[in-house]
Amino acid sequence: MLIDSHCHVDFPELAENLPVVLEQMRQNGVGGAICIGVTLEEFPRIRALTEADPRIVATVGLHPETTEGREATLDELIELAQAPEVVAIGETGLDYYWHKDKPEWQRDRFRTHIRAARAIGKPLVIHNRDATQDVLRLMVEERAGDVGGVMHCFTESWDIAQAVLDLGFHISISGIVTFKNATQVKAVAQRVPLDRLLVETDAPYLSPVPYRGKFNQPGYVKYVAEEIARLRGVPFEALARATTENCFRLFPFAKARMTS
Repeated sequence: MLIDSHCHVDFPELAENLPVVLEQMRQNGVGGAICIGVTLEEFPRIRALTEADPRIVATVGLHPETTEGREATLDELIELAQAPEVVAIGETGLDYYWHKDKPEWQRDRFRTHIRAARAIGKPLVIHNRDATQDVLRLMVEERAGDVGGVMHCFTESWDIAQAVLDLGFHISISGIVTFKNATQVKAVAQRVPLDRLLVETDAPYLSPVPYRGKFNQPGYVKYVAEEIARLRGVPFEALARATTENCFRLFPFAKARMTS
């Protein structure tokens, strides 16, 4: 069994075809999907999905790119994260690609999410784009390692991967690993300790080969795992088993729902 550790099945491209998405998951041996929160306004529709199917669990947070809607307070994040179907805090982090002025509000938001995770005792789902040094600095300053979590859709160098691992975090590899020229991602996927590795789709984005250029979906995490297994020279079944065990160890509330 595989778990898609990071997707957005509440987005219209997937939610409007949910029975097809769930059937594709079943056919490809994907036993669950973690649906990632990006705004507070959209969080109720994620909770509705978790109530409809135990294979879907949630996170709660504000994506670092988000500029619309209300800002989450520490108390609100803690309250929302109390629900058993919420397995983590995030998607949080920093994104200087879209916000090249490196706004202070992003760093304040990131700090709030880390503090909420530490208060509730649930892990973090972290996004980093063009902000590596600040992300790592704030993780250290705010003691993100107390709760751990995952650096999702990892595309940085091995040196950065090592720094993330040293902070007690997992590394998640997306469909980018299947792209022909993604040499850095492929190299990291080969070296991450097997007990710290997760797989994801980031659906509906970043479809792996052979579906590149089309809408992604959680069932396609199979192709991510197949490529990583090929790169590491291990059986697909062993890679699938290890990444699922890692996911359930990091997100115990996901295991409680998906295996009950």
